[in-house]
Amino acid sequence: MREYYPLLILGGIIGTFSLIFLIAYLTMKDKKEAIGFDRHMKDSEIVKRLLKYARPHIKSFLLVLFVMLFSIAYDIISPLLIGNIEEMIKLDFPMKKLLILVAVYAGILVVSLVCTYIQAIVLQKTGQKILSALREDLFAHIENLSHNQLNNIPVGTLVTRVTNDTNAISMLFTNILVNLIKNSFVIVGVLTAMLCLNYLLTLMVLCFVPFIVLFSVIFRKFSRRAYRRVKDGTTGINTFLSENLSGMKIIQIFNREEQKKQEFDAKNRALAQAKRQQILVFGIFRPVVYMLYISSLLCLFYLGGKGYIENFSFLGQQITSGVLVTFYMYISKFFNPIQSLAEQFNWLQSAFASAEKIFTVFDMQPQVIDTENAIELTHTKGEIEFRDVWFAYKDEEWVLKGVSFKVNAGDTVAFVGSTGSGKTTILSLLCRNYDIQKGEILLDGINIKNIKIASLRRQFGQMLQDVFLFSGTVRSNILLRKEGIPDTEVMQACRYVNADKIIDRLPNGLDEEVRERGNNFSQGQRQLISFARTIVHKPAVMILDEATANIDTETEVLIQDSLEKLMKLGTLLMVAHRLSTIQHADKIIYLSKGKIVEEGSHKELLAKKGRYYDLYMLQYDKEQIKKSANSPKTE
Repeated sequence: MREYYPLLILGGIIGTFSLIFLIAYLTMKDKKEAIGFDRHMKDSEIVKRLLKYARPHIKSFLLVLFVMLFSIAYDIISPLLIGNIEEMIKLDFPMKKLLILVAVYAGILVVSLVCTYIQAIVLQKTGQKILSALREDLFAHIENLSHNQLNNIPVGTLVTRVTNDTNAISMLFTNILVNLIKNSFVIVGVLTAMLCLNYLLTLMVLCFVPFIVLFSVIFRKFSRRAYRRVKDGTTGINTFLSENLSGMKIIQIFNREEQKKQEFDAKNRALAQAKRQQILVFGIFRPVVYMLYISSLLCLFYLGGKGYIENFSFLGQQITSGVLVTFYMYISKFFNPIQSLAEQFNWLQSAFASAEKIFTVFDMQPQVIDTENAIELTHTKGEIEFRDVWFAYKDEEWVLKGVSFKVNAGDTVAFVGSTGSGKTTILSLLCRNYDIQKGEILLDGINIKNIKIASLRRQFGQMLQDVFLFSGTVRSNILLRKEGIPDTEVMQACRYVNADKIIDRLPNGLDEEVRERGNNFSQGQRQLISFARTIVHKPAVMILDEATANIDTETEVLIQDSLEKLMKLGTLLMVAHRLSTIQHADKIIYLSKGKIVEEGSHKELLAKKGRYYDLYMLQYDKEQIKKSANSPKTE
């Protein structure tokens, strides 16, 4: 046996340093891991911010660490007990002592299983609480982002942040960190126990560590690459499905089913190929580590068996059958944590990458916020004034250029003009969906920047061209802002705007199901529901943007009647391309390229024979041609 001393000592030293290198390498930050975005946060900053959510549950984590010690103790003590039992059987010890050892082993095993169960339950509950708090904060933060910010972020990105990325954070608290700590303690504990038991055999085991390090480094490189391919493939196929399922009607109309199927098949094959590569990487790494494990066992059996047969002792440590059995179990417990460390550190980096994405959203401060001394507005007459307002969505690409006008309380004012002239922008600025760069916007003589945003928006009721209905019922879509309004009041508002003619025909009335985006209602029906939604909350100022565009003639008649009623309720601001809907407005403002060109009543503007007159005559001629085409021909 002495001829192996130099090799074993050298191998043990190399193995020890290799083990240290492995841990250092796996914990090293890898900038290439965060593909698709730039890393701007240090790991220390991410950990600090994550601790904010973990801090309220510190008692739960301390409990987990406490019970985890029993699991670690079992991993370290159980091989020693098995070895002692082996020695007792061989030396024919009294049965009583043997039974005591067996009972101790069984007791430790039961305690370890109970502790593992408690650890799993506590971690899962704690992880779900952290996940819930994180998602709630993230969704609340997204709700407060400004319209311009929401327009610049793809919806799918925000959905991914709230779902997939938060799940990765949950894995961090429920699995990754605990297993990293446990495996590190197990490796150190097992290695210490092995050194105390027999130096020679421990050095033999350490000789295999350099090979483990080599394969772990290779595995980490290829597994990262495979993970990225799977991630990119999943993202690609989800993006394709999201777009093409939404546009399936267009695909069918233009007979593009076969082409789209081929595109989907290509993306599906790419994802399948990436998955196969990922499986291949894991399928090679585990058997390689297992091969090293078996090789170490073979060396143990050879060296240990030779030492046992030759009755060899090293520094006073005898190699017995009990020592061989104990080392046999320790080798398994030494290799398993090392095998999982590489995977766990990769998951840790992935969780950190997800956390960085989430905190990037958190770091986006709303562009439109309440000023320091903003007031709460409980009531308003509805008087509106624009004073030399300049606004641009981007840099100095001005959409509005020095716009000034005044709307008296209770008046109906219509905005007309070509597409892109700034009509809808004016309505958006009133509710502070965006902040202007120059000038002032006043509501009842108060600068809207000095009014709390929530309070300001409560004064407005908006009816837009593209009506959005949420999944739920007709009632829940009408009562968006305020629950608890009785059905009698809801139906009264519906009758006022002719929405009752739709609701009365529904099988379940107000309880009729509304599917995604209200696709089981026509555009005109959705518009009338939005009218009812606005009226039921009794706003001081009503905003109507292209409400009569692209709807059927029957519904248009109902909406026209509703508009006449809306004009009597309070201040009404409206945008309409059909001039027939705005002829009774108190004031019509004609916009062109962000400037007010003409302003006055319908009759006044016709008398001027300017831009509005030209637009009116153009539409009038079209209507006459349309009526002539639809009139019955006589011979």
